[in-house]
Amino acid sequence: MTTRQIIIEEMTPGHLDGAVELSRQVEWPHRREDWELAQSVSRGIVALEEERVVATIMMTPYGDNAAAINMVIVDAAMRGRGLGRKMMEEALAKAGERTCCLTATREGLPLYEKLGFVTTGEIVQHQGEALAVSAPARVYWAESGDFARLEVLDREAFGHDRSALMKRLFERAKFTVIRDEGDIQAFSAIRPFGRGLVIGPVVARNGAEAKALIDFLLAHHQGKFVRVDTDVSTDLAEWLTGRGLAHVGGGITMRRSIVTHKESKPAHHRTYALVSQALG
Repeated sequence: MTTRQIIIEEMTPGHLDGAVELSRQVEWPHRREDWELAQSVSRGIVALEEERVVATIMMTPYGDNAAAINMVIVDAAMRGRGLGRKMMEEALAKAGERTCCLTATREGLPLYEKLGFVTTGEIVQHQGEALAVSAPARVYWAESGDFARLEVLDREAFGHDRSALMKRLFERAKFTVIRDEGDIQAFSAIRPFGRGLVIGPVVARNGAEAKALIDFLLAHHQGKFVRVDTDVSTDLAEWLTGRGLAHVGGGITMRRSIVTHKESKPAHHRTYALVSQALG
Protein backbone atom coordinates (compact mmCIF):
# COMPACT_ATOMS: atom_id res chain seq x y z
CA MET A 1 0.00 0.00 0.00
CA THR A 2 1.33 3.44 -0.91
CA THR A 3 -0.22 6.84 -0.39
CA ARG A 4 -0.32 7.31 -4.19
CA GLN A 5 -2.53 4.26 -4.62
CA ILE A 6 -4.93 4.91 -1.76
CA ILE A 7 -6.62 8.12 -0.61
CA ILE A 8 -8.13 8.18 2.88
CA GLU A 9 -10.75 10.84 3.56
CA GLU A 10 -13.84 11.63 5.61
CA MET A 11 -16.95 9.68 4.69
CA THR A 12 -19.78 11.71 3.19
CA PRO A 13 -23.25 10.73 1.91
CA GLY A 14 -21.66 10.57 -1.53
CA HIS A 15 -19.67 7.52 -0.46
CA LEU A 16 -22.66 5.49 0.75
CA ASP A 17 -23.43 3.71 -2.51
CA GLY A 18 -19.84 2.47 -2.61
CA ALA A 19 -20.10 1.44 1.04
CA VAL A 20 -23.23 -0.59 0.29
CA GLU A 21 -21.40 -2.41 -2.50
CA LEU A 22 -18.53 -3.16 -0.15
CA SER A 23 -20.87 -4.57 2.51
CA ARG A 24 -22.53 -6.79 -0.10
CA GLN A 25 -19.11 -8.21 -0.91
CA VAL A 26 -18.76 -9.44 2.69
CA GLU A 27 -22.41 -10.61 2.69
CA TRP A 28 -23.71 -8.05 5.18
CA PRO A 29 -27.45 -7.32 4.80
CA HIS A 30 -27.14 -3.55 5.21
CA ARG A 31 -29.25 -1.36 2.96
CA ARG A 32 -28.31 2.20 2.06
CA GLU A 33 -30.74 3.36 4.78
CA ASP A 34 -28.83 1.32 7.36
CA TRP A 35 -25.56 2.91 6.33
CA GLU A 36 -27.21 6.34 6.44
CA LEU A 37 -28.29 5.83 10.05
CA ALA A 38 -24.77 4.87 11.15
CA GLN A 39 -23.16 7.65 9.13
CA SER A 40 -25.54 10.29 10.51
CA VAL A 41 -24.33 9.77 14.09
CA SER A 42 -20.69 8.90 13.35
CA ARG A 43 -17.42 10.23 12.02
CA GLY A 44 -16.81 7.94 9.10
CA ILE A 45 -13.67 7.29 7.08
CA VAL A 46 -13.28 5.78 3.62
CA ALA A 47 -10.30 4.58 1.60
CA LEU A 48 -10.54 5.25 -2.12
CA GLU A 49 -8.69 3.72 -5.04
CA GLU A 50 -9.40 5.71 -8.21
CA GLU A 51 -12.58 7.04 -6.51
CA ARG A 52 -13.80 3.51 -5.70
CA VAL A 53 -14.54 2.79 -2.03
CA VAL A 54 -12.20 0.00 -0.95
CA ALA A 55 -12.42 0.32 2.85
CA THR A 56 -14.71 1.85 5.44
CA ILE A 57 -14.75 2.47 9.18
CA MET A 58 -16.83 4.59 11.55
CA MET A 59 -16.22 6.09 14.98
CA THR A 60 -19.55 6.70 16.70
CA PRO A 61 -19.08 8.97 19.74
CA TYR A 62 -21.23 8.42 22.82
CA GLY A 63 -20.64 11.54 24.85
CA ASP A 64 -17.09 12.58 25.67
CA ASN A 65 -15.80 9.32 27.13
CA ALA A 66 -17.00 6.45 24.92
CA ALA A 67 -17.27 5.46 21.27
CA ALA A 68 -18.18 2.51 19.09
CA ILE A 69 -15.84 1.51 16.27
CA ASN A 70 -17.91 -0.09 13.54
CA MET A 71 -18.59 -0.77 9.86
CA VAL A 72 -14.99 -1.98 9.43
CA ILE A 73 -14.64 -3.45 5.93
CA VAL A 74 -11.68 -3.83 3.59
CA ASP A 75 -12.15 -4.91 -0.02
CA ALA A 76 -10.99 -8.50 -0.50
CA ALA A 77 -8.50 -7.44 -3.19
CA MET A 78 -6.89 -4.90 -0.82
CA ARG A 79 -6.25 -7.16 2.17
CA GLY A 80 -2.76 -7.98 3.35
CA ARG A 81 -1.46 -4.47 2.66
CA GLY A 82 -1.96 -2.98 6.12
CA LEU A 83 -5.03 -1.01 5.08
CA GLY A 84 -7.20 -2.44 7.86
CA ARG A 85 -4.72 -1.34 10.52
CA LYS A 86 -4.41 2.11 8.92
CA MET A 87 -8.19 2.57 8.99
CA MET A 88 -8.32 1.49 12.65
CA GLU A 89 -5.57 3.93 13.55
CA GLU A 90 -7.45 6.75 11.81
CA ALA A 91 -10.67 5.93 13.69
CA LEU A 92 -8.91 5.62 17.05
CA ALA A 93 -7.23 8.98 16.48
CA LYS A 94 -10.69 10.53 16.01
CA ALA A 95 -11.87 8.83 19.21
CA GLY A 96 -9.09 10.45 21.22
CA GLU A 97 -9.18 9.39 24.86
CA ARG A 98 -12.61 7.80 24.64
CA THR A 99 -13.02 4.19 25.68
CA CYS A 100 -13.70 2.35 22.42
CA CYS A 101 -15.90 -0.71 21.99
CA LEU A 102 -16.47 -2.93 18.99
CA THR A 103 -17.91 -6.27 17.96
CA ALA A 104 -15.25 -8.37 16.26
CA THR A 105 -15.18 -11.36 13.97
CA ARG A 106 -12.65 -14.05 14.84
CA GLU A 107 -10.67 -12.99 11.77
CA GLY A 108 -10.36 -9.46 13.13
CA LEU A 109 -9.31 -10.46 16.65
CA PRO A 110 -5.51 -10.47 16.11
CA LEU A 111 -5.47 -6.91 14.75
CA TYR A 112 -7.73 -5.55 17.48
CA GLU A 113 -5.67 -7.23 20.19
CA LYS A 114 -2.51 -5.65 18.79
CA LEU A 115 -4.24 -2.27 19.04
CA GLY A 116 -5.00 -2.76 22.71
CA PHE A 117 -8.54 -4.18 22.65
CA VAL A 118 -9.48 -6.91 25.12
CA THR A 119 -12.37 -9.38 24.91
CA THR A 120 -15.34 -8.57 27.15
CA GLY A 121 -18.12 -10.90 25.98
CA GLU A 122 -20.01 -12.44 23.09
CA ILE A 123 -22.98 -11.35 20.97
CA VAL A 124 -25.34 -13.88 19.42
CA GLN A 125 -27.46 -13.07 16.37
CA HIS A 126 -30.92 -14.62 16.07
CA GLN A 127 -33.23 -14.24 13.10
CA GLY A 128 -36.13 -15.84 11.26
CA GLU A 129 -39.84 -15.49 10.59
CA ALA A 130 -41.70 -14.41 13.71
CA LEU A 131 -43.98 -17.14 15.06
CA ALA A 132 -47.50 -16.48 16.28
CA VAL A 133 -47.40 -15.40 19.93
CA SER A 134 -49.81 -13.52 22.17
CA ALA A 135 -49.20 -9.83 22.82
CA PRO A 136 -48.64 -9.24 26.56
CA ALA A 137 -51.30 -7.00 28.08
CA ARG A 138 -48.90 -4.77 30.00
CA VAL A 139 -46.94 -3.55 26.96
CA TYR A 140 -48.07 -0.47 25.03
CA TRP A 141 -46.95 1.55 22.04
CA ALA A 142 -44.88 4.57 23.07
CA GLU A 143 -46.26 8.08 22.78
CA SER A 144 -44.55 11.14 21.31
CA GLY A 145 -43.90 12.60 24.75
CA ASP A 146 -42.05 9.51 25.98
CA PHE A 147 -38.73 10.23 24.26
CA ALA A 148 -37.02 12.02 27.17
CA ARG A 149 -37.68 9.09 29.51
CA LEU A 150 -36.49 6.54 26.94
CA GLU A 151 -33.27 8.51 26.52
CA VAL A 152 -32.67 8.43 30.29
CA LEU A 153 -33.28 4.68 30.51
CA ASP A 154 -30.97 3.97 27.58
CA ARG A 155 -28.20 6.03 29.19
CA GLU A 156 -28.60 4.16 32.48
CA ALA A 157 -28.57 0.74 30.82
CA PHE A 158 -25.82 1.41 28.28
CA GLY A 159 -23.69 3.52 30.58
CA HIS A 160 -23.02 6.34 28.11
CA ASP A 161 -24.85 9.17 26.37
CA ARG A 162 -26.43 7.93 23.14
CA SER A 163 -28.91 10.79 22.81
CA ALA A 164 -27.98 11.53 19.18
CA LEU A 165 -28.52 7.90 18.21
CA MET A 166 -31.75 7.65 20.23
CA LYS A 167 -33.11 10.74 18.49
CA ARG A 168 -32.48 9.15 15.09
CA LEU A 169 -34.11 5.91 16.22
CA PHE A 170 -37.16 7.73 17.51
CA GLU A 171 -37.60 9.13 13.99
CA ARG A 172 -37.24 5.73 12.29
CA ALA A 173 -38.44 3.05 14.72
CA LYS A 174 -41.66 2.06 16.50
CA PHE A 175 -41.18 2.00 20.29
CA THR A 176 -43.02 0.07 22.97
CA VAL A 177 -43.02 0.66 26.72
CA ILE A 178 -43.90 -0.93 30.05
CA ARG A 179 -45.28 1.53 32.58
CA ASP A 180 -45.14 1.01 36.34
CA GLU A 181 -47.47 3.33 38.29
CA GLY A 182 -47.48 5.66 35.30
CA ASP A 183 -43.70 5.82 34.87
CA ILE A 184 -41.92 4.07 31.98
CA GLN A 185 -39.63 1.34 33.33
CA ALA A 186 -38.77 -0.63 30.18
CA PHE A 187 -38.86 -0.13 26.42
CA SER A 188 -38.07 -1.71 23.08
CA ALA A 189 -37.93 -0.65 19.44
CA ILE A 190 -38.40 -2.23 16.02
CA ARG A 191 -37.35 -0.80 12.68
CA PRO A 192 -36.60 -1.85 9.10
CA PHE A 193 -33.10 -3.28 8.73
CA GLY A 194 -31.36 -5.53 6.25
CA ARG A 195 -33.60 -8.38 5.07
CA GLY A 196 -36.57 -7.35 7.21
CA LEU A 197 -36.86 -5.92 10.72
CA VAL A 198 -34.59 -5.67 13.75
CA ILE A 199 -35.71 -5.50 17.37
CA GLY A 200 -33.47 -3.31 19.52
CA PRO A 201 -32.64 -1.70 21.72
CA VAL A 202 -34.52 -3.56 24.42
CA VAL A 203 -33.97 -2.01 27.86
CA ALA A 204 -35.58 -3.58 30.93
CA ARG A 205 -35.16 -4.31 34.63
CA ASN A 206 -35.24 -8.07 34.17
CA GLY A 207 -35.56 -10.86 31.65
CA ALA A 208 -39.32 -11.18 32.09
CA GLU A 209 -39.84 -7.57 31.02
CA ALA A 210 -37.46 -8.02 28.08
CA LYS A 211 -39.35 -11.10 26.89
CA ALA A 212 -42.70 -9.30 27.21
CA LEU A 213 -41.42 -6.39 25.10
CA ILE A 214 -40.06 -8.72 22.41
CA ASP A 215 -43.23 -10.84 22.39
CA PHE A 216 -45.36 -7.74 21.90
CA LEU A 217 -43.37 -6.82 18.80
CA LEU A 218 -43.34 -10.38 17.45
CA ALA A 219 -47.12 -10.60 17.94
CA HIS A 220 -47.58 -7.47 15.81
CA HIS A 221 -45.20 -8.67 13.09
CA GLN A 222 -46.14 -12.34 12.73
CA GLY A 223 -44.56 -13.94 9.66
CA LYS A 224 -42.12 -11.07 9.14
CA PHE A 225 -38.37 -11.64 8.98
CA VAL A 226 -37.02 -10.42 12.33
CA ARG A 227 -33.51 -10.15 13.76
CA VAL A 228 -32.40 -9.77 17.39
CA ASP A 229 -28.80 -9.31 18.58
CA THR A 230 -28.20 -10.00 22.27
CA ASP A 231 -25.31 -10.60 24.64
CA VAL A 232 -25.00 -14.24 25.70
CA SER A 233 -25.12 -13.12 29.34
CA THR A 234 -28.81 -12.15 28.96
CA ASP A 235 -29.73 -15.86 28.63
CA LEU A 236 -32.28 -15.02 25.93
CA ALA A 237 -30.72 -17.22 23.23
CA GLU A 238 -32.68 -20.42 23.88
CA TRP A 239 -35.91 -18.50 24.35
CA LEU A 240 -35.39 -16.61 21.06
CA THR A 241 -34.82 -19.90 19.25
CA GLY A 242 -38.15 -21.10 20.60
CA ARG A 243 -39.75 -18.01 19.09
CA GLY A 244 -38.56 -19.04 15.63
CA LEU A 245 -35.43 -16.88 15.62
CA ALA A 246 -32.55 -19.25 14.94
CA HIS A 247 -28.97 -18.62 16.09
CA VAL A 248 -27.09 -17.71 12.89
CA GLY A 249 -23.86 -16.16 14.12
CA GLY A 250 -22.62 -13.29 16.22
CA GLY A 251 -19.42 -11.64 17.29
CA ILE A 252 -16.97 -10.97 20.10
CA THR A 253 -17.29 -7.77 22.11
CA MET A 254 -14.06 -5.91 22.82
CA ARG A 255 -13.00 -2.76 24.64
CA ARG A 256 -9.98 -0.46 24.58
CA SER A 257 -9.33 2.09 27.32
CA ILE A 258 -6.36 4.45 27.44
CA VAL A 259 -7.49 6.50 30.44
CA THR A 260 -9.24 5.49 33.65
CA HIS A 261 -12.80 6.79 33.90
CA LYS A 262 -14.79 7.02 37.11
CA GLU A 263 -16.86 3.91 37.71
CA SER A 264 -20.58 4.46 37.28
CA LYS A 265 -23.18 3.45 39.85
CA PRO A 266 -24.81 0.02 39.43
CA ALA A 267 -27.67 0.28 36.94
CA HIS A 268 -31.20 -0.88 37.67
CA HIS A 269 -31.74 -1.45 33.94
CA ARG A 270 -29.74 -3.33 31.33
CA THR A 271 -29.71 -3.67 27.57
CA TYR A 272 -31.21 -7.01 26.53
CA ALA A 273 -31.02 -6.45 22.76
CA LEU A 274 -28.71 -4.20 20.79
CA VAL A 275 -29.52 -1.43 18.35
CA SER A 276 -27.15 -3.41 16.12
CA GLN A 277 -23.84 -5.18 16.45
CA ALA A 278 -22.24 -2.05 15.01
CA LEU A 279 -23.81 0.49 17.37
CA GLY A 280 -24.21 -1.58 20.54
